[in-house]
Amino acid sequence: MKPSRSEFHLIRGIRHHVRLWGEPASPRLFLLHGWMDVSASFQFLVDEFKRDWLVIAPDWRGFGLSEWTREGYWFQDYYADLDALADIYSPNAPLNLVGHSMGGNIALTYAGIRPARVAKLASLEGFGMGRAKADMAPPRYERWLKELKKPSSFRPYASFDAVADRLMKNNPRLPRDKADFLARHWAQQTASGEIVLRFDPRHKIVNPVLSRLEELLECWKRVTCPTLWVVTDHIDPRGWRKDTPAQMAERKNAFRDFHEVTLADSGHMMHHDQPQRLAAIIEDFLR
Repeated sequence: MKPSRSEFHLIRGIRHHVRLWGEPASPRLFLLHGWMDVSASFQFLVDEFKRDWLVIAPDWRGFGLSEWTREGYWFQDYYADLDALADIYSPNAPLNLVGHSMGGNIALTYAGIRPARVAKLASLEGFGMGRAKADMAPPRYERWLKELKKPSSFRPYASFDAVADRLMKNNPRLPRDKADFLARHWAQQTASGEIVLRFDPRHKIVNPVLSRLEELLECWKRVTCPTLWVVTDHIDPRGWRKDTPAQMAERKNAFRDFHEVTLADSGHMMHHDQPQRLAAIIEDFLR
């Protein structure tokens, strides 16, 4: 495995962990992880890159080794955190951004908010949320209020092996050695000996603010850089996959320079399932 190192930065009052691979003089590539994931999850993808990159992969607030918040988690904070990280690691040059799932959604919208700050953009599976209607708001707010009143938690595990077992259950394509590696980054051992996940349980609280696709589309229309969307062929009836062909075309046509690649024989965690092929797709796009 290619060795990584850790850096910590105080960003907007939150201590953020950033994982880095490669030499400082190499071209810079930002990798943004998804929901309930960590920066170390990109290890298998980084191992397959042929070019020498300085890979910069933050743990989002409330995930991995980054600090938790007391106020909850909002997408707007991720945009601001990414903007601050860009100032730290690439203050004078536009970014090469690659994001998976939630990280892809963040990258797509950030590139519209700050079009001059992004040179090339790749989203792995992330393509906005499902379509929301205004009448969904009242029950969503009600659910949020109820969830705020009961403490959130994750069940502890008896061992890291048990965490690895759960990862393999969630993703049948994941081999044991990769599951064992991920378990040590997804979880930690407490003083009492319990194995607990490195995620703030408050991520489980529903976001009361509905995702407004109309707003995202207006951001995406401002993206000026080449944009790659890598999608898998697995069946998942959630989110954007519920769109009609015409609705999907609306998303794609929002981008000026849009490219699409389908990665076959992979689940949602494509950076685990097909890292070699995915690395080749990304580097071909960035070349």
